[in-house]
Amino acid sequence: MTRLDAYFGSLKDKKVLVLGVGVSNRPLVRLLLRYGIDVRCCDKTPREKLDAEVLELERQGARLHLGEDYLEGLSGDVVFRTPGLHPDTPQIKALRERGAVITSEMEAFFAVCPAQIIAVTGSDGKTTTSTLIAELLKKQGYRVWLGGNIGTPLLDRADDMEPTDQVVLELSSFQLMYFPYSPHTAVITNLSPNHLDIHRDMDEYVAAKENLYLHQHSSDLLILNRDNPVTHSFVPKAKGRVLEFSRLAEPERGVFLRDGVIWRKGETVEKVLDQSDILLPGIHNVENYMAAILAVGERVTNETIREVARSFGGVEHRIELVREKDGVRYYNDSIASSPTRTIAGLRSFDQKLILIAGGYDKHVPFEPLGPEIVEHVKTLILTGATAPKIEAAVLAAPNYAPGSPEILHEEDFYAAIRLAARLAQPGDVVILSPAGPAFDKFKNFMVRGQAFKQTVLSL
Repeated sequence: MTRLDAYFGSLKDKKVLVLGVGVSNRPLVRLLLRYGIDVRCCDKTPREKLDAEVLELERQGARLHLGEDYLEGLSGDVVFRTPGLHPDTPQIKALRERGAVITSEMEAFFAVCPAQIIAVTGSDGKTTTSTLIAELLKKQGYRVWLGGNIGTPLLDRADDMEPTDQVVLELSSFQLMYFPYSPHTAVITNLSPNHLDIHRDMDEYVAAKENLYLHQHSSDLLILNRDNPVTHSFVPKAKGRVLEFSRLAEPERGVFLRDGVIWRKGETVEKVLDQSDILLPGIHNVENYMAAILAVGERVTNETIREVARSFGGVEHRIELVREKDGVRYYNDSIASSPTRTIAGLRSFDQKLILIAGGYDKHVPFEPLGPEIVEHVKTLILTGATAPKIEAAVLAAPNYAPGSPEILHEEDFYAAIRLAARLAQPGDVVILSPAGPAFDKFKNFMVRGQAFKQTVLSL
């Protein structure tokens, strides 16, 4: 009997609720049905807007509870919560108080995964770092599974995994709330205010991230950003070994940047990689490489690291070059759903930019973004719900002078792109780096990025 058989066998006589039937929970529902488990899928989407995949789950035996009141009148033994639904939602608390076990698809995966897990979280850089770790391991010859918050559920693939495989997961704060597991290798890239529209406050956000390492054992590894005060503060609380990476200091054990070279420091100090070898633009990607180097450890040779650095072009929607037209380069940085991400994108260029920014308001402070826009942007085109807050941050910046940058408003997203194209001169860079999520106008940052790319390619 496999771990998957044992896990789902234990649910055989249980009444199971699945809250949310988005991408990550659909393989879970199929597994529950395969094992003959009574499953009720609850989702806010009305029936007339359901896609064919969910309707097929209903045909296979899942019972649907839909609409705005999808959390009302529920009872069950085991409840799988979708990541975006706060665990302390009153209806979930009521289920817990009545004895229901509240869990998630990702918790189930940790319970059944036969391989060692490397998991990455953080406010910024977690997708690129996760992808880099996977690329390094694949290049070295390992069989690698990359999934989690990056968009690929792995629960239904667990039976195909071997103990010698390498599993790399990106995990969000929503997935980590009340999470009872920690991976063998935990990576926290950095932490800054984020998702405060969902989390009660910064303390709750940080506490969720800390679950990545708080359940580790003495033989496990925690990798932290030495330069980030929040992540560095985790060192005394670590249960296992700690390695840190730094651009600004030389940690006792870990990886650091000095004179344009990434060095690894343990019993001795060795050169790993020249910064100039890294194809990805931006100092933040140097940090991502340092985190990835520590995560793969001795499993990957320095030569393999150099080969990947010289060839890896990055992840879609992350400072992605869309095209060059009439001497103007257009970059898609739709992943920049927070001010810190946008700051990292702006700092990746050695010239002043035409920036398209603005998005859904998740109640994070924009004050740090203002001076960075003044320093790095010559024309700011604002669109979306946070446009007034971003403008206020720029106007309040101590280095702001009237007209520098020029600030324009265009509520229509597509018109904002065309406006940027009209204003751009040969040699300019136009970048979409919104500093907010896409939910004010689009389903997610990927759809927003695709809309940007299609519009730019149609110019």
